Amino acid sequence: MTIRWGVSPIAWCNDDMRELGGDTTLDELLTDVKEIGFEGVELGNKFPRDAATLRPIMESYGLEVTGGWYSSNLLRHDADAEIAALSKHLALLEAMGSTVFILAETSNAVHGDRYGSRLDQHPILPAGDWKQFGERLNTVARHINDRGLRFAYHHHLGTIVETKDELERFFDATGDHVGLVLDTGHALFGDIEPIDVIKARPERVTHVHCKDIRQAKYDEFRANGTSFLNGVVGGMFTAPGDGDYDYAPFMRALADMDYSGWIVIEAEQDPAIANPREYSQLGLDTLKRLAAEAELV
Repeated sequence: MTIRWGVSPIAWCNDDMRELGGDTTLDELLTDVKEIGFEGVELGNKFPRDAATLRPIMESYGLEVTGGWYSSNLLRHDADAEIAALSKHLALLEAMGSTVFILAETSNAVHGDRYGSRLDQHPILPAGDWKQFGERLNTVARHINDRGLRFAYHHHLGTIVETKDELERFFDATGDHVGLVLDTGHALFGDIEPIDVIKARPERVTHVHCKDIRQAKYDEFRANGTSFLNGVVGGMFTAPGDGDYDYAPFMRALADMDYSGWIVIEAEQDPAIANPREYSQLGLDTLKRLAAEAELV
């Protein structure tokens, strides 16, 4: 097993709410990431999107680009159109030596709508549409894998793959080459036990995002019709070690499946309230300790 430790920049600057961390510079972000002890960082809105500019920046910090989110529109167009649309993003990741391509279907997603959406509502894909969606995902994932990256689909609140049933439909509609970003926070709030996914579908787990949850806050926000983004600002997520989820069994499950790859801390909060350096340090220290105890590292 080879475990590498990465972080999402979303704790410092949020792509869906750019006012969160809007004044944070890339230098400040990468300085924190390096000094905390991470090996890599995912792309975010502060990063240049051409390799000639980005590569020397990353090299100067001794950090790698682990991957980066891509929003697909496979409910609106076919796989060939999607492959053409993602070509620049893929080329950047290839040029940066990244190993993971993260994709989420967002053509009808609502999580980015701060004032017009609710945590208790999300788009539902009709039963008859899963076959076509799966076939398109199969084609896109095969293209990504053939280019040498690990395809990783991101299940997410506010999208068509949010709940346990929808995750099963996703698995049933796609082949084993269509990997998954197993995101603990989105899983738990979608009534999915992450360990169950590892045990049932270990071949699908190609990338891991770790965040912690504050269940009572989520329950309150959901009951009150709060949106996903207002839930983020309100603190329904936090870093591992500061919330309700017991990561010790999760790390043991990863060890049992011989997981190799990146473990990325992705814990979005309001950086004006939750200092991103302090919380990311807590998350990394917590997971490293538990990974060692589980003999994952």
